[in-house]
Amino acid sequence: MTAHASSPSSSSSSPAANGLDPSASTGPRAGATEDLITLGGGCFWCTEAVFLRVKGVLSVESGYTNGATQNPSYEQVCSGNTGHSEVVRVRFDPRQVSLSDLLQVFFTIHDPTTLNRQGADVGTQYRSGIYYQRTDQLADIRQVMDEANRAHGGKVVTEVQPEQNYWPAEAYHQRYFENHPEQGYCAFVVAPKVDKFMLRFKALMKDEAAA
Repeated sequence: MTAHASSPSSSSSSPAANGLDPSASTGPRAGATEDLITLGGGCFWCTEAVFLRVKGVLSVESGYTNGATQNPSYEQVCSGNTGHSEVVRVRFDPRQVSLSDLLQVFFTIHDPTTLNRQGADVGTQYRSGIYYQRTDQLADIRQVMDEANRAHGGKVVTEVQPEQNYWPAEAYHQRYFENHPEQGYCAFVVAPKVDKFMLRFKALMKDEAAA
């Protein structure tokens, strides 16, 4: 994915500044068989390709969240002017995979210590972020973030906010790695992240991914 430079967003290690605010409004509680979390870990081609392979994941949708523009285009998001983050919306069955498990994968397949950057992809749209649906998800988020922060020497810059103004990405972005495995970015950037997941999280792989 082509890098697009834009000005960095502010970062703070305080819980309130990172969205860890238990007073935030709660939405409808998900049913026992389905839950939802939205994650930004750089280019959504990468994160989508990984989470599609996680057992218990029901669907993954690439999209844009927590910006100001209504229904932004990819080009608008890449300009850095809309404030959106490239994300994947992960719908999962908590009976098969926990939110904590998904967050462990998330912190393994991207670098949560680089502000507004993943490798050569630079811009606020590539920021590390967790965008929750309900405040009762914050306990798991706090726990896994604390573990990641300790592992990275206190350098984690992942923002945590309630999901706002989410829009699906264009159709051609959906399942991009699956449809274009030989494309240069997919071969050299996405594929190694998929391989890393498959090596580190064999117990979380769907049967077809493990075959």
